[in-house]
Amino acid sequence: MSLISILPSGVADQIAAGEVVERPSSVVKELVENSIDAGATVIEISLEDGGRKLVRVSDDGSGMSAEDVPLALARHGTSKIRKASDLVGVSTFGFRGEALPAIASVSHFEIQTASADGEGTSIRVFGGQLAPAVSVARRRGTTVSVGQLFYNIPARLKFLRSARSEWRSAVESLTALALTQPGIRINVVHDGRSALTLPPVSSIRSRLGAIWGGRYAEDLLDVDDVAGPVHTSGLVQRPADVGTSTRRTFLAINGRAVRDAGIARAVESAFRSTIVAGVRPSFFLNVTVPADAVDVNVHPAKAEVRFRDRWTIERAVETAVRRALGNFDSAASLGFRGSGFGFRPAIDAPNPGAEILRRSADPDSPLFGATGETDASEEYGSEGSTTEVAAAAEPIAQLFQLKHTYIAFEHEDGLVLIDQHSAHERVLYEQFMKTLESGSAPAQRLLLPLTLHLGPAEGEAFDSNRDYLERLGFEVEGFGGHTLIVNTVPMPHPRFDAERCLRETLDALTGDRVAGVAAKHERLAATVACKAAIKAGEELSQGEMRSLFAALRDTTLPAHDVHGRSTIVHLTWDEVERRFGRR
Repeated sequence: MSLISILPSGVADQIAAGEVVERPSSVVKELVENSIDAGATVIEISLEDGGRKLVRVSDDGSGMSAEDVPLALARHGTSKIRKASDLVGVSTFGFRGEALPAIASVSHFEIQTASADGEGTSIRVFGGQLAPAVSVARRRGTTVSVGQLFYNIPARLKFLRSARSEWRSAVESLTALALTQPGIRINVVHDGRSALTLPPVSSIRSRLGAIWGGRYAEDLLDVDDVAGPVHTSGLVQRPADVGTSTRRTFLAINGRAVRDAGIARAVESAFRSTIVAGVRPSFFLNVTVPADAVDVNVHPAKAEVRFRDRWTIERAVETAVRRALGNFDSAASLGFRGSGFGFRPAIDAPNPGAEILRRSADPDSPLFGATGETDASEEYGSEGSTTEVAAAAEPIAQLFQLKHTYIAFEHEDGLVLIDQHSAHERVLYEQFMKTLESGSAPAQRLLLPLTLHLGPAEGEAFDSNRDYLERLGFEVEGFGGHTLIVNTVPMPHPRFDAERCLRETLDALTGDRVAGVAAKHERLAATVACKAAIKAGEELSQGEMRSLFAALRDTTLPAHDVHGRSTIVHLTWDEVERRFGRR
């Protein structure tokens, strides 16, 4: 007797159902994707008992003829591809021809369809057994009803969760599909009550507003960037809002909602030095790549993809998000964001002159007198000299110092507050990052060398970071035990206290166990920048404030300091007027 036999078609269909159909939400996803592929403009979804009892999807798409309906219920029946080469660059959601027969094999299944208004075709399937087709009167489009899912597979049925859990899963699937297709009207009914109505809209922001509210959607930051053949667009959460609400993520590759841990990590990497450790941002992104650069046929449910050159795409996504975060519109805001806030004030303030805006030695703005170079490295998204020259030509509004801590100015959209320590910290951090990567740092030799007596822990921290400290401009030699002689120090600004900065930096780095060279030098640059920056409570002259303003304006991530705190806070006029009862 042969040990190998051919599985009956019914068993093969049920095995396929195990791969394609995990729960009612899988049925919803497959049926709605079929409707989208059919060109539907309106999709009606009805569920009962979370989809366990019934899932019904109706659309106004192209429908099918009487001859095509039985073929659509046969395994591998598809209108999307004809040969293996068609899989390269396939743009439709469904193409394998497994979904309908797999679903029909484990449910009470009915399909009604018509390619034009008038006569249509209806076929019922019970556990994979097709009943004879009958003619019905209906409008153009298709309606698929799936009842009693897994009724004939008790082992699978018992793994279904509660109606509430299954409903929540179905909503997540529908939300992802709705975000990929904002131009389609989607109506959802659950247990006879309207649960979700999404009218057609022109943007993902409007779609998000319909799902989670206009305020949530307006608080997100636009992303739109092209890097070679990769176009990244969508919305990301502002750093100041990360961790304050439920984390939501959505990723589409060429319009197909997928999961991809690599791209998610790339998005999170773009947020480094703008949010505190341990929190993760929300994002809603669509990445468009050449069709032959991605393989969508690697997952039974088409929930994952494979890239030909993953590194290039992840790098492009990270760069796109980081550039969006570098916009001043990413700053924290008090009040509703009706329009984007820019850091270019619309006030006709006297132009302080190129000598103030130029980041170099200036008698009236000594804060950056020694070295005003604040360009970030290429990794941090420097835009080049053209942008910098344009920025330097911008006038600066009248600045005020509040509590010797905050720099304030008036903007056409409201009041803007800048934390002087956080701002200077951001400027110095990007300067130090460039210094660490270029290996050249302006330094000043001391007439009388500093002698530092360190404890064992501080000495270990110095030994661990000695190479990087020397790149920043600290020339240090040992003097026995943990005593150091400092001959040369960096001079990022005239107020710089080198001894205090070095002591506090080594103290902060004590016990540092950050893994990886990149993480280590970023940590050092952030620590030195924090200790070297001007502090809250220090009085600044008008020239110093303008110099700091201009330098912050030219950084790549001006709205956030290196600890993830806000550098800039925007208080809208609407919020001010609301507080005074004018609204």
